[in-house]
Amino acid sequence: MSHPWPVIRHVSARDPGRLVVREVIRLVLYLPCDHVEIAGQVSQVFETYLRSVSGHPLPFSEYSLGGDTTPLRADGWTRIRDALSPPRGERFLEDEDDEAYVDRRVKAGFQRMVQLSSLDAGVSGFGFFYWARLPWREPVEDEVSLLSLSWPTEYLAAQGSEHLRTLLIQLASLLPFSSGHAGLAFSSPNLQGPPLERVRDEALRYPGVEVTHGQRFLGAWIDGIHWLNFLGPDALKAQGGIEALRSKLRAPETLLQEMPGGGALVTLGAEPEAGDLAQGQRLPAYRELAHVLDATLLPCPPQLTWRGWLPEEPRRWWRRFLD
Repeated sequence: MSHPWPVIRHVSARDPGRLVVREVIRLVLYLPCDHVEIAGQVSQVFETYLRSVSGHPLPFSEYSLGGDTTPLRADGWTRIRDALSPPRGERFLEDEDDEAYVDRRVKAGFQRMVQLSSLDAGVSGFGFFYWARLPWREPVEDEVSLLSLSWPTEYLAAQGSEHLRTLLIQLASLLPFSSGHAGLAFSSPNLQGPPLERVRDEALRYPGVEVTHGQRFLGAWIDGIHWLNFLGPDALKAQGGIEALRSKLRAPETLLQEMPGGGALVTLGAEPEAGDLAQGQRLPAYRELAHVLDATLLPCPPQLTWRGWLPEEPRRWWRRFLD
């Protein structure tokens, strides 16, 4: 059975049997909260995600809590769950007496970080990444906490798009997101994203496949257009509310629904699509939503450059649904 996404696989030049880049389904949620406010919900998302991948052989081989990557053994699961648990000590860093602790956190740039990956064994397509912003009494402007989960496209093909969509909505509903998205993406276990020089040709050809892996300083902006587009209450209000947004969306495959907590979800089609500019497949529903949300989409950073890309190509990719 064919599916509307390409199979994209790159292997290591040194070890041709080891996969380093592949296509996945990724969920990214932006959370305008400190870890103390959402620790319980993030732990619940973590356990729900683990249940969704149970039964799959070797989805993860290592983990990191913000330092060195460590092989994942039984004691690692305890450390991961401890890291996701509510923090001990003062609510804000300004009130913390342990200056060494504050200094370590400031240098690291985050309060808590958890990363599960499978790089040593080759990219499996599964991934869990959580980055909690520093808990200052006055938060750094536009800084958000970030949660990212991924599944290989084989999971989507086996379980079906409706099953996965239901799971993604269940996970997003557990958290007070300001915005978020889910859809096809290149595998990337951390905020650095995939090795961009490896995916240039595919990224410029398939507009529905996400290249970046989240923004630490997103604020009220929306991070692009995807299969599933989660709008928090403020993001929905910026569109004039759900009925005003509904009136602007004409594509027959677009579904708009309310989310718990006053947000909304815009789904673009029954399953995620990559599109294919070489075949004239420009994803018109994605383009329509991009133009509707244009004023609130994160602008392309000035002078954006990516290794292996021509100077004008990163901006061209960034605005692929607008120009």
